[in-house]
Amino acid sequence: MWRQCVLWLCLWCATSWAWGAQTYSVKGRVFSRTTGEGVPFVSVGIWNTSRGTTTDSVGNYRIGNLPPGMYRVQVSSVGYKTYVSPEFHITTYDYTLDIGLDELQVALGEVSVVAAPFRRSVESPIAMRVIGVQEIEKSPGANRDISKVVNAFPGVATVAGGGYRNDLMIRGGGPAENKFYLDGVEIPNINHFSTQGASGGPVGIIDADLIREVDFYTGAFPVNRGNALSSVFDFKLLDGTPDRYTFKGTVGASELALGSKGHIGSRTTYVVSVRQSYLQLLFSLLDMPFLPQYTDAQFKIKTRFSQAHELTILGLGAIDDMKLNTGTDPADESKPYLLNYLPTIKQNTYTLGAVYKHYGGNHIQTVVLSRSYMDNSNVKYRDNDESTDENLTLRLKSSEVENHLRLENRSSLGLFQVTAGLNADYAVYTNRTFQRVFADVPRVIRYDTDLGLFKWGAFATVGYKSADERLSASLGFRLDACDYSWLTDNPFDQFSPRLSFSYNIAGNFYVNGSLGRYYQLPAYTTLGFQENEVLVNRSRLRYIRSDQAALGVEYYLNRWARLTVEGFYKSYIHSPLSLSDSIPLACKGTDYGVSGNEAAASTAHGRAYGVEVMLRWLGMGRFTALASYTWYRSQFLNPATGRYLPSAWDYRHLFTLSGTYKLPKNWDIGMKVRLMG
Repeated sequence: MWRQCVLWLCLWCATSWAWGAQTYSVKGRVFSRTTGEGVPFVSVGIWNTSRGTTTDSVGNYRIGNLPPGMYRVQVSSVGYKTYVSPEFHITTYDYTLDIGLDELQVALGEVSVVAAPFRRSVESPIAMRVIGVQEIEKSPGANRDISKVVNAFPGVATVAGGGYRNDLMIRGGGPAENKFYLDGVEIPNINHFSTQGASGGPVGIIDADLIREVDFYTGAFPVNRGNALSSVFDFKLLDGTPDRYTFKGTVGASELALGSKGHIGSRTTYVVSVRQSYLQLLFSLLDMPFLPQYTDAQFKIKTRFSQAHELTILGLGAIDDMKLNTGTDPADESKPYLLNYLPTIKQNTYTLGAVYKHYGGNHIQTVVLSRSYMDNSNVKYRDNDESTDENLTLRLKSSEVENHLRLENRSSLGLFQVTAGLNADYAVYTNRTFQRVFADVPRVIRYDTDLGLFKWGAFATVGYKSADERLSASLGFRLDACDYSWLTDNPFDQFSPRLSFSYNIAGNFYVNGSLGRYYQLPAYTTLGFQENEVLVNRSRLRYIRSDQAALGVEYYLNRWARLTVEGFYKSYIHSPLSLSDSIPLACKGTDYGVSGNEAAASTAHGRAYGVEVMLRWLGMGRFTALASYTWYRSQFLNPATGRYLPSAWDYRHLFTLSGTYKLPKNWDIGMKVRLMG
């Protein structure tokens, strides 16, 4: 046995040495975001090094002799804004990175630009963070799961005690207030075994190997990202390789993965990933009371018909199956408790979408068409005894289908940028439920729901950036409506204006702020709830309204370190209140199964407010770090007394310290400390 161990160690060392001795390249195309045309003779270099090159006459570049590791590319050219790319990871093959540049609206010499990896947004100058590959790959304890990565950021709370679920309660909001986009395509959730009616689950669906970066908003949401009250996750995926094929196999902490990048002809590239979990085996060995198993797949195909026209087709799907392990040791009191209430769960989900872009000079048109599907089955027997139907306590079969169409136009007009668009959605919700409720008066709930909803909206925003780039401001609005009832079908009842600004007071010091109104439709599980074959909530539900304000300061210690302090206030109006237990539905949704399938009325009012502090050090040298602290309150109004009561997520204090240190031979060591309450 010891000989085998020595042989394995020698082979591993040899492989590690060989891998570390190889060098690779980063290459791609630099193009104008306005016209889509390649930009010639641009300076392209590895950020914070002397390695670099220039693009050729059509905008192509290549930088070679790069050992495996994390890199950023810096691009600078006369007439364009200096650009620092998101992090990318070179492992065992060359890396392809296409870069779009924004044109400067002032002459050279009037503005001094310092290249930094922190990206600023005119529309969202506050409460927006760009999460790169390094933070996803190396975040301690996150297992490359974006929901676990972001809990190191300020304002992000999770289930008390840590837990293994990915429920996110952000700035005092509930787990159903988060929205997710994949290259502009809306996806209903990002977790396996997701809670229908909310957004949490135990493990993420999206393969981190395919992520380029994530724009994470906790406020000041863009007008083209509607129906969100607490956060928006905007995932940007990698493109395929135009000149070769690569394959990668990964053994993760919970799954096996196989991925590939390549091209289909000269104009089309692709990336694809398939993963299969082995959690059932691991959980069985650990004597866990539940045995989850999942399979997921995702792909992206991008075709550039010409410099002015491109089409992206992407897909994401998952098959989930969670069984119960009734043979666990009953001496552990927590296991019988879980077995008594957890149902068996089967879920099938997918999203298919297409994004067409036309670069027409100062005007860019975008068309997004997508379809999402979720099928959810929950079954529960009393004492997990399936020998007779008399023991059946729950049989739920539910599905949600969403069809989305969004049209956008973005125009650059000197110092102004105007974005406007329309969206139209059609959703179908079905539910077949049998449930025995054991309360003071035992009863049986049966209902069949077939609910079709047509939703529509319009949005526009005008952004301004001064010639010296010290002042930026944005003014916009959204209109949303739904044909669910007379309470939701007037778009002017859901008029949501918003304003944001940023001002560079001096040097590296900025003041940022935002003010806005946001609306979100209650979950389909609540809209479609029936009693006696009647949609009893139809006359009682309306859009949830949240008025939000934020003000903060931002200071750049240097090019790779930033300190931010932000204060926020959020009010909630017309939030659904359970009519059975008088608890706001926003305080639920962090467990398996279904949330919101109950009688409710839009009568709950609440508020959340607090202060966030974050220091972010993005890895100059061997060290990266993130430290954050949040003090906040999350409360709902008690109508009987007129006083505010703490919500389920009113932890008050959140503190996280996370860091990594790069060791020789491409090894990293990390640490994370998180305190709540």
